[in-house]
Amino acid sequence: MMTILLSVLLNSLLFVIIKLFPKYNIDTLTALVVNYGTASFLGMMVSQESYSLSKTSQSEWFISSMLLGCLFISVFFATAITSQRNGLSVASVASKMSVIIPIGFGIFLFNEEAGFLKLLGILLALIAVYYTSKKEAGTVALKQQLLFPALVFVGAGIIDSSLKMISHFYLSTEEIGIFSTNTFLMAFLIGLITLSIRYSKNKENVLLGKNILGGIVLGIPNYFALFYMIKMLDHDIWDSSTIFTIHNVAIVTLTTMIGLIAFREKITLKNAFGILLALFSIFLVTWK
Repeated sequence: MMTILLSVLLNSLLFVIIKLFPKYNIDTLTALVVNYGTASFLGMMVSQESYSLSKTSQSEWFISSMLLGCLFISVFFATAITSQRNGLSVASVASKMSVIIPIGFGIFLFNEEAGFLKLLGILLALIAVYYTSKKEAGTVALKQQLLFPALVFVGAGIIDSSLKMISHFYLSTEEIGIFSTNTFLMAFLIGLITLSIRYSKNKENVLLGKNILGGIVLGIPNYFALFYMIKMLDHDIWDSSTIFTIHNVAIVTLTTMIGLIAFREKITLKNAFGILLALFSIFLVTWK
């Protein structure tokens, strides 16, 4: 239970940090790349086993880790484009509603129990995520420019499903630190290439102190967020469909409350209804 709590808190902290970037004029792409570099470096420092690329490349999960690194940064880019073209609400809803993919993955691949109350709880959780994320300002036209929201939805769902599969079939508890380090390192290298291409075209100075500092501040909790998420999936207290429901709904609810209290965002009746529905859905999916 503690690993779920830590994962929720750390993922919510990432939301707060990213939300503060525009306030300090931090370039998001640069900070993101630095964040992945920081996370991989931190992993090398805190891991019980020293990191070796030649040794790590022999692991069963190495290719999966490389692909996940690509997905991490690609889904972020898709999320950024979705926010710019469709609005932040669409990006948020597309990301959180993706929980249906790992839930379905757990039920059908791992033959996890899916009783009536649990299925009802999952359905209510999806509805709760929508209403909790929904903002009155800036009406979103979901029928327009669906490509990038769809990529966010599918990409985020594949990431969660892949983490569950890798942790179940290939990853031992002792390897979680090295796996996290390698995945972030792959994302960093891909981001570095992208940033270099951007610099060669625009010749803009992106390596400003505030951008680097923003990336470092983001990278530290980001490493531990992934670390504890994998540890969360490695536990047998609940099956993955239950865990993913609790995890995503808790993050949406907590970040909504943080936005209300810390950033003075207005909460609508629909948001309040979503929060209450989210708490009720958690009760249903964990009911024995």
